[in-house]
Amino acid sequence: MKKIIFYTVSLILVFVMAFCQTNKKEEKMIEKKSFGKLSDGSEVYIYTLINTSGVEAQITNYGAIVVSLKVPDRNGKLEDVVLGYDNLEGYIADKSFFGAIVGRYGNRIAKGKFELDGKSYQLTINDGENHLHGGLIGFHKKIWTAEEVKSPEGKALKLTYKSEDGEQGYPGNVILSVTYTLTDKNELVINYEGTTDKITILNPTHHSYFNLSGNPQSTILNELLMIDADSTTPVGPGLIPTGKLESVEGSPMDFRTPTAIGLRINDDYEQLKLGQGYDHNWVLNNYDGKLRNVVSLYDSASGRYMEVFTDQPGMQFYSGNFLDGSIKGKNGVVYNYRTGLCLEAQRYPDSPNQPQFPSATLKPGETYKQTTIYKFSTK
Repeated sequence: MKKIIFYTVSLILVFVMAFCQTNKKEEKMIEKKSFGKLSDGSEVYIYTLINTSGVEAQITNYGAIVVSLKVPDRNGKLEDVVLGYDNLEGYIADKSFFGAIVGRYGNRIAKGKFELDGKSYQLTINDGENHLHGGLIGFHKKIWTAEEVKSPEGKALKLTYKSEDGEQGYPGNVILSVTYTLTDKNELVINYEGTTDKITILNPTHHSYFNLSGNPQSTILNELLMIDADSTTPVGPGLIPTGKLESVEGSPMDFRTPTAIGLRINDDYEQLKLGQGYDHNWVLNNYDGKLRNVVSLYDSASGRYMEVFTDQPGMQFYSGNFLDGSIKGKNGVVYNYRTGLCLEAQRYPDSPNQPQFPSATLKPGETYKQTTIYKFSTK
């Protein structure tokens, strides 16, 4: 009798172990592969996240860049909806910030100058006479430390970078972690968390160029955009804000209802002339530091629909005005005029020099936090 019980228990244990091993195999981890090396020999990796629906995000620890994002159209066909390159060499040479986390400060700072706590700082200049997206060698040109983290929401990759005191002219040692989570709701969730040991400014943002058609040879002009904002921060020369807020009412800047991007983009309107199209910050409604749905984008041909949720006060909408056919992207496709658009959640441009704008100051003992979500569906 004891032998029968022993054999029965043994069989049950063997079955349980086999079942657990099967489940482990079915639960695919994040795939990690080499993406090449930098000139100093540093290895760069690319990580593939896939959810239960087959939606796929590929992310590299160089610049914390989203290399590709494959989502379905209304017929279930998966296609890549972000612009970029096939290899690391493309991103090393890139000057358009494709798919990157940019910082320390996303957007422009006038003449690269600001004062903080009674001290003056001079940042690197890389956009005319101004500082843009963290400078020549900002976060988008750095290797981040990557680790897979557990999340009940889906596959998650945490990327961390330490920005040394004085880097690109910024004060303080800043440690920034960015966690990308690909959920089973077809969301790409981006959570930021940063600290400093000296008073500084911090305003990172995500810089993917989206084209919901899945065909980067098509422009984004027929896509329908909605931005929940009653006003913008108008700009002067160099795209630096004037410091005022301007109502979108009756202007080509009004996207409070879904509107084709190309409908008014070439209107005889000063702000569009200055930006050579849309390259402006919208003042998002109902800002209270909490996550809310602020933007939608729809491509009627494919049926792809993207919603953007953020806890930030501003959204920079850039319509790919400087894509000029000189960039050869994935699969050898040339990226022509307005074949991608950016939706960058952030503080307002030049906030360090505009005290009436939401502050981007970070002090020791404080933690910078941001959550932005790009959610995909079809209709």
